[in-house]
Amino acid sequence: MDLSVAEIGKEYIVKDILTGDDELNSFLFSLGCYSGEPITVIAKKRGGFIVAIKDARYNIDKDLAKSIII
Repeated sequence: MDLSVAEIGKEYIVKDILTGDDELNSFLFSLGCYSGEPITVIAKKRGGFIVAIKDARYNIDKDLAKSIII
């Protein structure tokens, strides 16, 4: 299941990142978004999602959410 179908407010564990782009993978890793880490969807917006990773919140688009496997 990918992050785009996650329930709001429920904590999930990242299983894999399937972006196909090493630079984007490195960016997500720098945010703390990598296998084994918890992630929570705070809100769904028209353009994407607001997610909580560790103690921070980030806005990600729908395509990126689809590449985060939970």
